[in-house]
This record gives sequence, structure tokens and C-alpha cells, in this order.
Amino acid sequence: MLELNSETVRYIIERAKEFQSDDVEVVPEEQSTVREVEDEHPSVAEPDPARAELESVIADLEPDQQIELVALMWLGRGDYDIAGWEEAKLDAAAEYNARTASYLIGTPLLADFLEEGLALHETDED
Repeated sequence: MLELNSETVRYIIERAKEFQSDDVEVVPEEQSTVREVEDEHPSVAEPDPARAELESVIADLEPDQQIELVALMWLGRGDYDIAGWEEAKLDAAAEYNARTASYLIGTPLLADFLEEGLALHETDED
């Protein structure tokens, strides 16, 4: 059973979608070398407000909620199935540290994985 509020998860999903859509960069086909791309798009950029908000929302969760969020992401990614939910939470608790928000935000397809994990929980509750 998911103890983390599903509305909180949906809010994080929406923020992750915003952040990840801002993070996608289209590189014109004629720019074929890494040097040309780096010159065109320098790596030093302004802080991303969408990332900052997402990081803040996750960091503001209680540790047990952050642990469930990681387990939910793993569930949605297919590392566990719904029958292994308790094991996923135990493994997430064993890996828990102060960098949970960075870990989640750095996961490609975070929003998709959270949506899938949430859907598995909602299906299981029916």
C-alpha cells in the first residue's frame, strides 16, 4: 500500500515533466561536432527554476516519504513488481541519503516512471 499522498506524487510528476521538457535540447543537424554544439550552447547556464522547485518539493518530504518516492520510481521503472513493493521500500531505505532529490531528478524519464508506479498502485488497490 502506498502511504505517500498520491496528489503529492502527481504534483512531483507535473514538476518533473516541466523540468524534463525544459531540459530537452534540439541540436540542428548541420552541427555535427561536439565542439560546435558546445560553442553554440555553453554549459554554464542560469539556474533552472523548474529544477529548483522540483528539488525543493522532494527535499521537503519526510525521509520515509522520500524513500517511498524512490521505491515508486523503481517500481515504475520495472526494477520491482507490485508484489515486491515492501522489498523495494526496504532497499530504498537502505540506499537513503541526503542526495535523494538529486538522484531522482537525475533519473531520465522520472515522470514516466512515477506515473507507471502510481498506476500500478492504483490498479492493485482496486
